[in-house]
Amino acid sequence: MKRKIYSQLLEWKEKRCHKEALLIDGARRVGKSWIVKEFARNEFETYIFIDFTEATKAILNLFRTYKGKWDEFFMHLQLETGVKLHSGKSLIVFDEIQKFPEAREAIKYLVKDGRYSYIETGSLMSINANVKGINIPSEEHRIDMHPMDFEEFLWALGDEVMMDFVRDCFRNKKPLGQSLHRKMMDYLRLYMIVGGMPQAVAEWVETKDFDEVDRIKRNILALYRSDISKYALRQEARVTKIYDTIPSQLQKHEKKFTLSALGKGTRSRNVETAFFWLSESRVVNTCFSASEPVVGLEMKLNDAARKLYMADTGLLISHAFTEAAIKAEEQYRKLMHDKLEVNKGMLVENLVAQMLHTAGHKLYFYSSYSKTNSEERMEVDFLIPKPLISNRHNIHPIEVKSSTRYTLTSLKRFIGKFENAVAEPIVLHTGDVKQDGNILYLPLYMAGML
Repeated sequence: MKRKIYSQLLEWKEKRCHKEALLIDGARRVGKSWIVKEFARNEFETYIFIDFTEATKAILNLFRTYKGKWDEFFMHLQLETGVKLHSGKSLIVFDEIQKFPEAREAIKYLVKDGRYSYIETGSLMSINANVKGINIPSEEHRIDMHPMDFEEFLWALGDEVMMDFVRDCFRNKKPLGQSLHRKMMDYLRLYMIVGGMPQAVAEWVETKDFDEVDRIKRNILALYRSDISKYALRQEARVTKIYDTIPSQLQKHEKKFTLSALGKGTRSRNVETAFFWLSESRVVNTCFSASEPVVGLEMKLNDAARKLYMADTGLLISHAFTEAAIKAEEQYRKLMHDKLEVNKGMLVENLVAQMLHTAGHKLYFYSSYSKTNSEERMEVDFLIPKPLISNRHNIHPIEVKSSTRYTLTSLKRFIGKFENAVAEPIVLHTGDVKQDGNILYLPLYMAGML
């Protein structure tokens, strides 16, 4: 499958591979190992791939026995793997490097040695258990890998032209027209259901069998649950409770995560580590409340108020419904044709959060409540800065609408309250591109272009 991260790997090889290692961080099953193997095969004369989940004792002992004796280290590494290394033309991959932190610490010296290039892959890279007792090398460049985005999904389906046309319409604020807009919305619903986990996408492309796609997604969810049990040291119960509660929290009108769902008397300080664990695992995308729409939203962050979105909306669908309720092919078909009785707002907002996050945005929202003044009651789904910052009007407020019937009460109150701070307001909806006064309406499938 074609993945955009490949271009980042190429840029690293051309500009920095002899100065620093590349660390690819991401959730389990997003395709890290696959893309690195593909890159190694295509771009290097030879490569050695060490998966630390199954590396032999002999391989592990090389890092302990020959640390600092790199001539002997490389000689024995070649003997153990049967792969001949060529100076300046070979790549060594440390897969799932969080399983063996000593190899990560050695990166500093391996890069300095300069003979070969290095890529590390892993998840939960900042969890204490995975960095305890080692010095984090400054000689590594860290990039995130996400589930397949909407355009990559279309490429997998065999459509490599549609998004170029959509992008042109986005730049020029031009509608697609009824026929093409309908086609794009059909594509988007399919993407929402299947999701962006490569294994699920590959299954859909090959079989068109929703039952098999759902089985794969449930296997991934089970893997995440297993990881919580194994790696969320002394936080397993809290992390599991938060993880299980995500769908019910997103069902609410106000989707802020309510701590009372974790038990009476739960305090923010008691669960902060659990929230961090889920965020660091890349299983969720966290959206924080910002008290004002100003440049540097992080400075106005209220970390006591947050929304938790699943990092992949396809996984959310399988997580939200019991297997008995959603397993039948008929249920997915109804969802595909918008005929299933389900909270579409939850799914669509999660999808927009996923698309914005993949596009590189940190996620923020605005919420205000007053018992006495109704004009102060408002919630805006997302806030993002405009690309070029000026003296004022720098933050785009974004409202997400999953149906054709809606109001914009909160958005209009927000515009009135923060008139000098607000850049062009955006409504992401099920309709085509249109401009109505100072508000820009964009179809949901353009969210990743913002």
